[in-house]
Amino acid sequence: MKGAKVAVIEDRDLGGVCLNRGCIPSKALIASAAQYKHMKEAEAFGINLASPPIYDWKAMRARKDKIVGQLVGGIGQLFKSHGVTCYQGSGKIEDANHISIHDAEGNITRIKADNIIIATGSRPMSIPAFPIDGFRILTSDHLLELEHLPESMLIIGAGVIGCEWAFMLGLLDVKVEMVELMDHALPMEDVGTSKLIERELKKLKIKLHTRTKVESIGPGEAGIQAKLSSGQTVEANQALVSVGRAFNTEDLGLENIGVNLNKNGSIKTNNSMRTNIDNVYAIGDVRGEILLAYTATHDGAVAVDNCLGERASKDYLGVPSVIFTHPEVASVGMTEKQAAESHEIAIGKFPLRALGKAHAENEIAGEVKIIGDKKTDKILGVHIVGIHATEIIHSAALAVNRKLTVAQLGKLIFGHPVISESIMEAAHDLHGHSVHLARKRQ
Repeated sequence: MKGAKVAVIEDRDLGGVCLNRGCIPSKALIASAAQYKHMKEAEAFGINLASPPIYDWKAMRARKDKIVGQLVGGIGQLFKSHGVTCYQGSGKIEDANHISIHDAEGNITRIKADNIIIATGSRPMSIPAFPIDGFRILTSDHLLELEHLPESMLIIGAGVIGCEWAFMLGLLDVKVEMVELMDHALPMEDVGTSKLIERELKKLKIKLHTRTKVESIGPGEAGIQAKLSSGQTVEANQALVSVGRAFNTEDLGLENIGVNLNKNGSIKTNNSMRTNIDNVYAIGDVRGEILLAYTATHDGAVAVDNCLGERASKDYLGVPSVIFTHPEVASVGMTEKQAAESHEIAIGKFPLRALGKAHAENEIAGEVKIIGDKKTDKILGVHIVGIHATEIIHSAALAVNRKLTVAQLGKLIFGHPVISESIMEAAHDLHGHSVHLARKRQ
């Protein structure tokens, strides 16, 4: 679009982790699991099914693969329309202006570039104590390609990926048990959010062990047996290891030009995405800052502008977090704990059970929580658990990005009946003005 001559080197399918092994395939399967749940609850909507619904995992996988295939093909067409040259193979930097491309047949192609942008992403982290074999001990990549779902699954790590898979598997009647080293599930989110999600896990009969470590995994009667630091053992057919991401910085030739790395193996950049080598940039997961596809897109725009002589810098103010559990989780800004460390805070909350649209959808679990600065009324953080949370967070994200006050957000006129009204109601509650909540005692 900006007139530059562009080449992309990719050794797998276009679209990277997000499109092929992350966001899109997992959300396609989560959508199938949610449909199965809705069909089981059809009677609540006045619909009587002739027989109980039965899901077909292979058909779900086929749907997922079709969606991914269409989108991958779409990227290829976009490349053609914009004149982007795509090389299939692995790239290695030879010097600051030359890259060699090694394809599957052993052929080597060398190209010259004025600027190099590294966007090699990340992969599931491998832990020596849990040797990944793709059969009994799995990563999220393996789960996407399972021929059939097991009766039981142990999930090691209750972060974003672990919780998304726990809900999906739980909705599909798999017996799930989770182990988390930290105090709560979703430990990076607000504690209130974590507690709400833990309650929903319990509703699905998913057992969660917090403040607990998996000491070892060995063979068991069902498939695997895990020994926990609590002294307990867990038996399951398979185990999902979901304890973090490793950065794809190996075999790129970074040492050939002296690109600096962070201690965790990610590439060190400044706010313009530039490495210590003037014409070499890095974007997305491989930078190790925020491991999200949409921040990677933002990083890419910043890097391109700087490659073309413009002056651009990252702006992460108001970047939302979206998590596709059931109910969904979304947040922006500070947690209550973070905000309380540097501000005198006020809290507004609105439960979805007080919202008409939530009852109409038969999805009343969750709440909206707004954290404000008591002195300035500035919005410090917004945390949502509930149906469509990942969609409605963006009005709050805009408010945080534009440094609005709670009162200004509360004055915005929302449609009715919609789930996003809960944001307005939480803003009103912070000032004690929510007309749809019982009056608080003084």
